[in-house]
Amino acid sequence: QVQLVESGGGLVQAGGSLRLSCVASGRIFSINAMGWYRQAPGKQRELVAVSTSRGSTNYADSVKGRFTISRDNAKNTVYLQMNSLKPEDTAVYYCNVAAGIIYSYWGQGTQVTVSS
Repeated sequence: QVQLVESGGGLVQAGGSLRLSCVASGRIFSINAMGWYRQAPGKQRELVAVSTSRGSTNYADSVKGRFTISRDNAKNTVYLQMNSLKPEDTAVYYCNVAAGIIYSYWGQGTQVTVSS
């Protein structure tokens, strides 16, 4: 059974920083990408950042220059460093692992709240 466990969310003032972590455990083969999504109240889930196994990264325009995604492949862990946080970054952040051809795993989500 595959399990993704996120940590690092919380309450922070605008301009502050948080670092999210996601550890994947279980039988996961051929990880293609690890990434972060977020969902704010009343909005659809959206991609924040993704890191592929080929070494490329992709970011939502709204977080470019402020957020950085990184991975530790040996530990099946993905991180999201979030700097210069804004109130509009408030959301539940979800870790995602895409593996093989059809497999997509999700974490339980971690709340990030940015106060103005």
